Amino acid sequence: MKRIILGLLLCAAVSALSFGKVIIRGNSNTPFGTFTIEVSDKPVMIAGEELKCYLINYENYPLQVKVIVDKEKKCKNYVVVSDELSVMYTCNGKFMGVNMLDKKYSNAGLGTPTDKLDRGDYFHQKVITQGTPAEFDAMMLIASFYPELIK
Repeated sequence: MKRIILGLLLCAAVSALSFGKVIIRGNSNTPFGTFTIEVSDKPVMIAGEELKCYLINYENYPLQVKVIVDKEKKCKNYVVVSDELSVMYTCNGKFMGVNMLDKKYSNAGLGTPTDKLDRGDYFHQKVITQGTPAEFDAMMLIASFYPELIK
C-alpha cells in the first residue's frame, strides 16, 4: 500500500513540475528556425469563456506567438496572435486551414492590421491538411505554417 501511495505522489509531482514546460519541439523550415510549444498557465478570457492557450517561441524570432484554442460544435478554432499578425486556423470536419479573424475575436481586441500578411501564402494555406487533426498535430502544423504568413 505504501508503494502505491508513493508511486501516486511521484506521478503527481512529475506532472505538476511538467506544467508550463515545453511539450513540442520542431523545425519550422523557415528563417524563424526551430520552435518550442508550451502550454500557458494563464487561460485567455474571450466573450466570457475561459480558453486554453499555448505559447510558441521561435529560435530566430523575438516575439512570442499565442495560440488560443476555442472549441466549436464540429471542430476547434486556433486563434494565432502575435504583435505583427493575428489569424485563425479553423477546421470544419473536412479540412483545416487559415482564415481571417472572426468578429468575436476582433471585438476581444486580438486583431492586428493585415499589412504584414503575405497574401500569396495566405491563399496557399486555405487548406493545410485533410480531416480533423488532433490538438497536438494542429499545434505542430500551426507552428510550421504560421511564419510563412508574415512578410
